[in-house]
Amino acid sequence: MWRRSFCTGGASALKETKWDALVIGGGHNGLTAAAYLARGGLSVAVMERRHVIGGAAVTEELVPGFKFSRCSYLQSLLRPSIIRELELARHGLKLLKRGPSSFTPCLDGRYLLLGPDKELNHSEISKFSKRDADAYSIYASQLERFCKFMDPLLDSPTPESLQGTPSFTDRLKNKIHNSAFWTSCFNQAFSLGQRDMVDFMDLLLSPASKVLNNWFESDVLKATLATDAVIGATGSVHTPGSGYVLLHHMMGETDGDRGVWSYVEGGMGSVSMAISNAAREAGAHVVTNAEVSQLMIKDSGVVDGVLLADGTEVHSSIVLSNATPYKTFMELVPNNVLPEDFILSIKYSDYSSAATKINIAVDKLPQFECCKLSHPDSGPQHVGTIHIGSESMEEIDTACQEAVNGLPSRRPVIEMTIPSVLDKTISPPGKHVINLFIQYTPYKPSDGSWSDPAYRESFAKRCFSLIDEYAPGFSSSIISYDMLTPPDLEREIGLTGGNIFHGAMGLDSLFLMRPVKGWSNYKTPVQGLYLCGSGTHPGGGVMGASGRNAADVVLKDHKKSSN
Repeated sequence: MWRRSFCTGGASALKETKWDALVIGGGHNGLTAAAYLARGGLSVAVMERRHVIGGAAVTEELVPGFKFSRCSYLQSLLRPSIIRELELARHGLKLLKRGPSSFTPCLDGRYLLLGPDKELNHSEISKFSKRDADAYSIYASQLERFCKFMDPLLDSPTPESLQGTPSFTDRLKNKIHNSAFWTSCFNQAFSLGQRDMVDFMDLLLSPASKVLNNWFESDVLKATLATDAVIGATGSVHTPGSGYVLLHHMMGETDGDRGVWSYVEGGMGSVSMAISNAAREAGAHVVTNAEVSQLMIKDSGVVDGVLLADGTEVHSSIVLSNATPYKTFMELVPNNVLPEDFILSIKYSDYSSAATKINIAVDKLPQFECCKLSHPDSGPQHVGTIHIGSESMEEIDTACQEAVNGLPSRRPVIEMTIPSVLDKTISPPGKHVINLFIQYTPYKPSDGSWSDPAYRESFAKRCFSLIDEYAPGFSSSIISYDMLTPPDLEREIGLTGGNIFHGAMGLDSLFLMRPVKGWSNYKTPVQGLYLCGSGTHPGGGVMGASGRNAADVVLKDHKKSSN
């Protein structure tokens, strides 16, 4: 019989047990790792610093009656294997598909709707370019083939070389495993074909602007697609490698439908809660208000557990950190434990961010002037992601360059979503929850400070005024709002630099290079310490893959050490 264990506060029960494994951070990856470890027979405790689990995948009632997905706000990337294996539907996960999935209003009175309906896409794109309408289905099919090629890479640990001085048997097993991995990749590449492989490499290495310019001629279509290439990044559509980020956001699916993003009933915290329910059912112990202040390391260099901020010592020979690599190694690991070259690699990794999240409670839906609708009911324009202020890739680039120069964008790139149109559980009747994901906002603006209330309000009103240009009267509908700038995301959610991916998703920080070269297999220079967060392969987003893969490595190591 599986045990059920949950504690919403306090950590007194933690010190009474010598745990098989501890997990630092109750974000979705940490909870995923805990679920798989507990199902593997290990006694596991998860320690979450905040009063609520979920990390960046969290639901919070910031305004009475309004429940906000405070950070992450859409679901698609969560791996199907995790949904299936942890039976997340049984544990409360309910996905609400969006169709159409995107709406881009234009100031000239036109608009573009896109979604899973191929006929709708062709009709909508034809308003701007018949050539683009014909090309779009071919483009989407190619990206789908690339995503299928990537799937096996996401669901398995990297073929990393063994660290230290492994035994002959371990070296042989590792060589066989890595050979099998690369053979599988070769077979997949062969089935993909040379032409697609060349296009795939071009996508990985190129700026998104080059990729999209090669496919399309319509500015509004290219800009709509390009937002996926820059979301959460500090780079522009002209940044080499941004094509990969474009692909990364196409990798997901909802109920088997590739590239379809969904809302989650109850907000994104319901993803974390469903995973937590699976972990608890398997016997994992989850504690909130339990901040880890330092890792405890024996003189031999082996992990001995963690020290909590209240002085509590919690012992285990295995610790998994769901914190960012910087937080883990620069703040939690004691000094003089890690190799100097490793510290430098972690210290100088890219944790920069230019993203701000604004969560808004409104008393009515925005009415977009280009739709010529006067009734208050929701329409197809309200269902998907609404792209504000990005009618061309050059507008996106201009907004980026302003941030490079230290200034928040004058005309920010805004992704607006209104989950309450489909999810009736998160707002009072007739009222709505609106998410704004905004770029570009430098961590340290040169013309002010995010700690200045007047400066913060000025930028928020700049965003609201931009929306007013497309939906007159939007500003007057706002009841209240909550804003998280990069420093806020760092302080409240624990995202170093405010980076939503736990570190940049550039080509120099993916796969065997993530988080740093030589340590991509979730292990660390400290014996018994593992990483399980988005700072590891395969990267950011609410995927759960890092947690699942890390747990697989830990279980294999534990089995080997127990024999």
